[in-house]
Amino acid sequence: RYLLYDVNPPEGFNLRRDVYIRIASLLKTLLKTEAWVLVLPPWGRLYHWQTPDIHQVRIPWSEFFDLPSLDKNIPVIEYEQFLAESGGPFIEQVYVLQSYAEGWKEGTWEEKIDERPCIDQLMYSKDKHDYYRGWFWGYEETRGLNVSCLSVQGSASIIAPVLLSNTSARSVMLDRAENLLHDHYGGRDYWNTRRSMVFAKHLRVVGDEFRRKYLQSTDEADRTHYNEDWTQMKVKLGTAIGGPYLGVHLRRKDFIWGHREDVPSLHGAVKKIRSLMERHKLKRVFIATDAIVEETEELKKLLPEMVRFEPTWEELELYKDGGIAIIDQWVCAHARYFTGTSVSTFSFRIHEEREILGFDPKTTYNRFCGAKERNCEQPTHWKIIY
Repeated sequence: RYLLYDVNPPEGFNLRRDVYIRIASLLKTLLKTEAWVLVLPPWGRLYHWQTPDIHQVRIPWSEFFDLPSLDKNIPVIEYEQFLAESGGPFIEQVYVLQSYAEGWKEGTWEEKIDERPCIDQLMYSKDKHDYYRGWFWGYEETRGLNVSCLSVQGSASIIAPVLLSNTSARSVMLDRAENLLHDHYGGRDYWNTRRSMVFAKHLRVVGDEFRRKYLQSTDEADRTHYNEDWTQMKVKLGTAIGGPYLGVHLRRKDFIWGHREDVPSLHGAVKKIRSLMERHKLKRVFIATDAIVEETEELKKLLPEMVRFEPTWEELELYKDGGIAIIDQWVCAHARYFTGTSVSTFSFRIHEEREILGFDPKTTYNRFCGAKERNCEQPTHWKIIY
């Protein structure tokens, strides 16, 4: 049987990677009873992917991640393969996941799930053949045969009994899958799935070459030896030392107004960066940022030591905005010391990547302070479990 899912359209690339981990836990629960495969939802039309004149829909996962690595954790296929195997662009059952209309009342937390009337207007409409049309990752020919709403409160595997007993549909899609929580956040199952999310090799090669050419950084010198088989890669925290540069993720754009208390001014960020470079005796800083052109020009003036991955048009067309973001994360993950942006999932994913590579948490879990923050603590960190 085929399990498909989608996420609320405004959610970004790195939150969607987190939802994948939750759905992987659900699939593992289903596999204890029946044969299921996860159909990877094609990427596209995300808020942060704003480069004009580039086709950025219906992007397969293989553009960004190594599929054989994912498959060592759970069985996965691309959407195109699902279309070929399942006999056409039809999804038999679509469940739209939603919260409970009455909300959660204080007291004992309980996990529950119920088929309920849809709270919000459905993002699906019936056509003249009684099929449901919707976004379906940009595949306009795809149709849903049946759509209903489930109110959910709990971890991903709470939905397993519904899929196993309440529907005989061969293909089931969970829309708004971000409403499901992690089964075991930070546990062995979480880390196995996270470690299986190996970046596509062509993106890692580009990042590695950039490190070597502009940052004097190689795996041998940095002690960041990488095993292509994630199941065989076991490192001790503190063994990696990283390249001779500071890694920085400086979130701007919507964070300036959406999280203004957590984001420093440009001058405040530069002051912090200079302080960290002096403390760790580093002469280069690699900055990943979504800052607008005027701000990046200002950064270049204030920080002549700054290095950025600035793709050519051909590279942008080839790797797309998602691939460029991965290259940025890969380079940040190999830095001697990293500091990120509070509550940013982009920074969270770099934290995890550095954990996998074996960096000391003290060099990883650091963040910029907002202008008015007096006590700027490290973000919470965890220990990887093999």
